[in-house]
Amino acid sequence: MIKTRLNTLYTGISTDVDRRFKEHSGVSKRAARYLKGKGPLELVWQQPVGSKSDALILEYQVKKLNRRQKQSLIDGGIELVSLLD
Repeated sequence: MIKTRLNTLYTGISTDVDRRFKEHSGVSKRAARYLKGKGPLELVWQQPVGSKSDALILEYQVKKLNRRQKQSLIDGGIELVSLLD
C-alpha cells in the first residue's frame, strides 16, 4: 500500500515491490495513472503471499476496506488472516 502526499492510499500487487515502487515514484510510463503528480510517495504496507491468485484475493479484500480499516491494517490492528476468510 502506498500513501501519497495528499494522504490517500493506493493498493496494488507486484512480484517485485521495490521495482514497482520505483516505477510509481519516478517518471516511468509504467507508473499507475492514479499516482501521477501525487508524490512524494511512501510505501506504508506490504505483505508477501504464496501465489498470484492469493495476492489478487488479498488485494480485492484490502480494496473493500474503508480508510479507518486500512489504517488499522497498516498499524497492525487487523490480522491478515481475517481478510482471507
